[in-house]
Amino acid sequence: MSAHKPVSRRQFLKGAATLAAAPYVLSTSAWGQTPPSERITLGVIGVGNMGGGHLETLVGNHDFQIVAICDVDRTKRDKARTNVEEAYAAERTDGTYQGCDIYNEFEALLARSDIDAVLIAVPDHWHALIAIAACEAGKDVYCEKPLALTIREAQEMVRAARRYGRVFQTGSQQRSSPEFRKACELVRSGRIGELRTINVGIGGPSREKYLPEEPVPEGFDWERWLGPAPWQPYNAERCSGSYSGGWRLIRDYSGGMMTDWGAHHFDIAQWGMGMDGSGPVEIIPPNVAETNTLTYRYANGVTMYHGGANGILFTGTEGKIEVNRGHFKTWPDRIGQEPLGPNDVHLYESPGHHQDWVNCIRTRRRPICDVAIGASSITVCHLGNIAWWLGRTIRWDPAKREILGDEAAGRWLDRPKRAPWRLHWQ
Repeated sequence: MSAHKPVSRRQFLKGAATLAAAPYVLSTSAWGQTPPSERITLGVIGVGNMGGGHLETLVGNHDFQIVAICDVDRTKRDKARTNVEEAYAAERTDGTYQGCDIYNEFEALLARSDIDAVLIAVPDHWHALIAIAACEAGKDVYCEKPLALTIREAQEMVRAARRYGRVFQTGSQQRSSPEFRKACELVRSGRIGELRTINVGIGGPSREKYLPEEPVPEGFDWERWLGPAPWQPYNAERCSGSYSGGWRLIRDYSGGMMTDWGAHHFDIAQWGMGMDGSGPVEIIPPNVAETNTLTYRYANGVTMYHGGANGILFTGTEGKIEVNRGHFKTWPDRIGQEPLGPNDVHLYESPGHHQDWVNCIRTRRRPICDVAIGASSITVCHLGNIAWWLGRTIRWDPAKREILGDEAAGRWLDRPKRAPWRLHWQ
């Protein structure tokens, strides 16, 4: 097994977006290639960590004109506006530009009729509320992964996107990377024989965490950051984007690495099985029913295991394929060397995750990681967490999207929200 170190999410996204945006390399002459009247006016909601990476990339993509920034941290939103306006100023003959407004509340940004689309890169517990509001406001949406904090939220996001006719790209950008597409095409074309097992290498679930109160920094809206999550006193670790601590590992705000990296790797596993829109039928947590790892069983006979791979390992009756960022290996070697034929499976070929979103906004087609795909993939992640947290096997009906015969487990399909925040169906 390769010891190759996976590429970080930000490195991967920036590299892929740079390739996709190659025709739009910034220059004075390039500025005029896409007339202002034809650019997609964009608002960015959340400019820390991944949001900042998106902003850095998209300010150089002339299919977009970034006109608004929203963040609950005044320092971050001020810096983001400065970066946007300086980048645009550098492309003008007079060297000046003003035209990127800033907001603390996302509602004010969404109320603008001149904004076509929004990119949402906030902590997971805010995804559904903001994305649904954006759909209602007539905006196309790019929402960072994991799509939602709960399975019910994800389902409601699909309903909103369909009801309001929105182009909705989920930020599971590995679908736009050639090595992942190739792996799934080979698996679905039968190059490893009958698919038997999949191993997915990610971390574990989030946990409860109690932290002492600290002073709220000046210019930081802690109440707004918490939003629908249970009230807790401010602590810097709670809203940190660190992978070694911070909100990703705290149950109130996220599902841990099960949802954070699972929204990438389980997504590819589902793609390789051809199971978009469906999912497993049984989820067995560690140390239950003679297994020492989280196990998913599918109705088609495939078993998926948590762990044991550098990324995703597909094992069939005639070979194996392992894929991760910057890593592609097959056993035997010839599986990856023989080109696909015209009668083999050829999957959607994305020009890059951002560019695919742009193209679909213009054509009104569904993007490579449409909201419904994001919903089915994140459902796999959340089902694993529910079984793990409860310590018992759960059975799932992928068609009805409900847990069978376990009322207590079924209550984990959603979470209560702190007033006044709620989804419409609640």
